[in-house]
Amino acid sequence: MDKLDARPLRCPLPLLEVKLWLRQAQGGQSLTLWLSDAGSRRDVPAYLRRAGHAVVVVEDTPGQLELVITKAP
Repeated sequence: MDKLDARPLRCPLPLLEVKLWLRQAQGGQSLTLWLSDAGSRRDVPAYLRRAGHAVVVVEDTPGQLELVITKAP
């Protein structure tokens, strides 16, 4: 499983990093993603779900959001 710590990044950089990962990833491949920026915490999961990818929230605290993303086939 790939990992991306986007906590130091501010919107829209985390979304751009996720899009780059999606381009190179194979269907069914997973990514653990950590976010802290409020805009990214809202926008990244919404974008992924609209695009048909699976998103599982592992941890959602005031300081961070941890997701596991599985690329759609």
